[in-house]
Amino acid sequence: MTKHFARRTLAVAIGGLTATALSLQVQAATEVTLGHTLSDSSHYSVGADAFKETLERLSDGEFTVNEHPSGSLGGERAMIEGLQIGTVDVVITSTGPLGNFVPETYVLDLPFLFEDYDQARCVLDGEIGEELLTKMSDHNLVGLAWSENGFRHMTNSLREINTPEDAEGLKVRTMENRVHQEAFRQLGASPTPMAFPELFTALQQGTVDGQENPITVIVATNFWEVQDHLSLTGHVYSPAAILGSPILLDGLSDEEREWFNQAAQASAEATREEVSRLEEEGVALLREKGMTVKTDVDPAPFQEAVEPAYEIYTDEYGSEMLDRIRASDC
Repeated sequence: MTKHFARRTLAVAIGGLTATALSLQVQAATEVTLGHTLSDSSHYSVGADAFKETLERLSDGEFTVNEHPSGSLGGERAMIEGLQIGTVDVVITSTGPLGNFVPETYVLDLPFLFEDYDQARCVLDGEIGEELLTKMSDHNLVGLAWSENGFRHMTNSLREINTPEDAEGLKVRTMENRVHQEAFRQLGASPTPMAFPELFTALQQGTVDGQENPITVIVATNFWEVQDHLSLTGHVYSPAAILGSPILLDGLSDEEREWFNQAAQASAEATREEVSRLEEEGVALLREKGMTVKTDVDPAPFQEAVEPAYEIYTDEYGSEMLDRIRASDC
């Protein structure tokens, strides 16, 4: 073998390795990791599918989306932290732990803030919702869109809850959210914050007596297997946020960023449609599965009981945002 041929062979080999390395880098850069804590049959997964289909179609395959459901990337708080350091690209999360990162969003977790779905969706799709999404950039997060869980209700394994007094003494899992925890203290319950992936086992083992979540989550998580009673208290409207990592998104072109925005909007729309469907069908399903469902709960005593929880928010952040929501045309 001549020296010239040997050098040429080596150059071709190195060139091939370099091309392979670049190809792998490109592949890694276009692979989007999307995480959430619910099952792959949940309304979150419906939203994840819409996000994937839209982004991959708009980008003509430049971006591919890998969904990681069921808390496989950790609880919501851990995944939000992952967005900040770039180990996760997109997260669909409840607002429960979000206030720990973006305190302005605590206002959305105030009990009995919204009367119905139309009002809640109107506020979040309008100026106030856009302002809250924008504020997330101050906390090393990218707010892409407001999605949905639904109105939260109480379940437990001990007794029916018809009045606030019925909740007294119950150990109730809450989200890692100070406003929610204070609301349940005012009901006389013992709030026990924990990450969602731990909840089913905690209910199964009796570590907590009950929990509170929308019908969508109760159905998706098969809570009928470990809970006997459901009371439709509707005490909090629970949105969901579709968040992105600035480490990925800040490096995109305007066109690429718009693809992500449109994918998030498609995800939110698909999720809301699924929430509406499950709200209609979920209660009947839970009854079929053996749960006792109390539908005619008077919200007024609950609303009065949890009113002091508002002070947790207003004492620290004032009442401006709260007043704006209450005064909106929605």
